[in-house]
Amino acid sequence: MKKLSFFFACCLFASCSNNTTQDNNNSSTIVVKTPSLPAAPAFNSDSAYAFVKAQVDLGPRVPGTAAHAKCADYLVSKLKSYGWDTQIQNGNISTYDGKKFNLKNIIASYKPEIANRILLMSHWDTRPFADQDSINPTKPADGADDGASGVGVLLEIARQFGISKPDVGIDILLDDLEDYGKENDNGENTWALGTQYWAKNPHKPGYIAQYGILLDMVGATGATFPREGLSSEYAPYIVKTIWNKAAQLGYTNYFVQQDIHGITDDHEYIISNANIPCVDIVNWDFKIGNFAFYHHRHSDNMNVIDKNTLKAVGQTVLEVLWEEQKKKS
Repeated sequence: MKKLSFFFACCLFASCSNNTTQDNNNSSTIVVKTPSLPAAPAFNSDSAYAFVKAQVDLGPRVPGTAAHAKCADYLVSKLKSYGWDTQIQNGNISTYDGKKFNLKNIIASYKPEIANRILLMSHWDTRPFADQDSINPTKPADGADDGASGVGVLLEIARQFGISKPDVGIDILLDDLEDYGKENDNGENTWALGTQYWAKNPHKPGYIAQYGILLDMVGATGATFPREGLSSEYAPYIVKTIWNKAAQLGYTNYFVQQDIHGITDDHEYIISNANIPCVDIVNWDFKIGNFAFYHHRHSDNMNVIDKNTLKAVGQTVLEVLWEEQKKKS
């Protein structure tokens, strides 16, 4: 596909002595300073880029392969090293072509004792075939943007949280088997199998979050993130919050004020099966009216990854999460 919070309330009281300021009714004047937060930390795009590259260097993370198993170990190790409670959710999954896999959803929780939660998501698996490519369509691509970029951004957010320790409850769901879907599945729900499984079997019984943010293909040069249809329908306030924050930070060339139709992606099942409003930050190419040129092709490699794009997404999401602390003041 990140802190210590301070809350100040300063009251200045005037008494009846010669050093006080009184109004005409001889009542004390009270000046209250609005609670404030220190600035959010800077999202480190070099670090996020390194996280993306580390995944790609393992090879395509196709379920059932050695690269997939090694990547799971890598992700769990990183999240634990930043102080997050981390677990792997296993499950038996059958894909549309009759194959069976052991699902590995990776779930990490920050400050699990906080009741109000926010869910961050990205899939970490790689599609088994570059079926949109004319060359070697049966072989997998690197999946640098489609999968690894969102995970890389979330790892950097996790790292920043481990350093600065904001007072916010966050869960990260790195879902598996998102990209093993059937093209034109006609409502067969062959995509986002890991999220479908988690939505029916949450890591914590009765789990609920205020909202979710999904990162999908968030690292490519020149990426544009429109307001996706399902997001706008079911989480309009969060869409507004994210896109307004991006504008404040100067990222309007990435987070564009344009709308597109709903997309079948992980957030669809978080909304429908887990009843959590969710926003999908996903790259959409308006020139071709589809996903980017490298989508499900071998050109989805490190050559498309841009640190500036990682920074725009990472800083925007980090600051939206950081400001959740204001709601507790």
